[in-house]
Amino acid sequence: MYEPTQLRTFLAVAQTLSFTRAARRLGLRQSTVSQHVRRLEEAAGRALFTRDTHSVALTEDGEAMLGFARTILAAHERAAAFFAGTRLRGRLRFGVSEDFVLTRLPEVLESFRREHPEVDLELTVGLSGTLHEKLAAGRLDLVLAKRRGGDAPGRLVWHSTLTWIGAPRLRLDPDRPVPLIVFPPPGITRARALEALEAHGRPWRIVCTSSSLSGLIAAARAGLGVMAHTRGLIPPGLVPVPARAGLPELGDVDFVLLHGRPRGSAQEAADALSAALLAGGDRLHTTPPSR
Repeated sequence: MYEPTQLRTFLAVAQTLSFTRAARRLGLRQSTVSQHVRRLEEAAGRALFTRDTHSVALTEDGEAMLGFARTILAAHERAAAFFAGTRLRGRLRFGVSEDFVLTRLPEVLESFRREHPEVDLELTVGLSGTLHEKLAAGRLDLVLAKRRGGDAPGRLVWHSTLTWIGAPRLRLDPDRPVPLIVFPPPGITRARALEALEAHGRPWRIVCTSSSLSGLIAAARAGLGVMAHTRGLIPPGLVPVPARAGLPELGDVDFVLLHGRPRGSAQEAADALSAALLAGGDRLHTTPPSR
């Protein structure tokens, strides 16, 4: 009833919230993407997206379809792997941005490990800029990290907006430098924050630097200052800074998959994990339920 190709297209649109970006990611024409979504909506008998000339959003039925699409595609991949009679092996060096520490990425990785138990997955968590450098140096096989919106290279997983966040009771004095909580260089959000403030003519001072997202969150929760962060990944206990604070806009950001130069079994493992991350991309900007 639901074609895997249409479901993959649906997931791409749901994760990028753009028919154009989904088409670019899938290597399809935008008209083909629209056709896939229309046929899936016809099969479901429900509208899965609301869209106009400026925006795309999931409907309530679209949100429900996300879970079904992931389940159907996972079963499809398991069946294909079983009857192909092949098992992935080898070592896969995977780098992931600090941004995903508090998301449901562990669930995606757990599923991958369950499906491919003979793959030796070596995980590196770090700043996006550092991961890019390690990939270029041949020290990683696959990276999931940020890039500036629209910049090459990388296969788009998720498109979002950067925003200023801080403690709910934080108040910024317009006559004093903006207190910043930042990653160290070469952090992409750090660079974006400094560039935006400089262009806006707003003085600033760094009150906390940490290579750990947990460290930055602790400082922000303590009310030390503000930090630039992905809108879809705002940690509990922090909120967007109100517009009346007068902070400049930070623009958009893409989360992308970048492949290194693995060979043989590592390449096959990288392709399989890449497919799993693309299929589960919508879970990468949601936090797991508290226990």
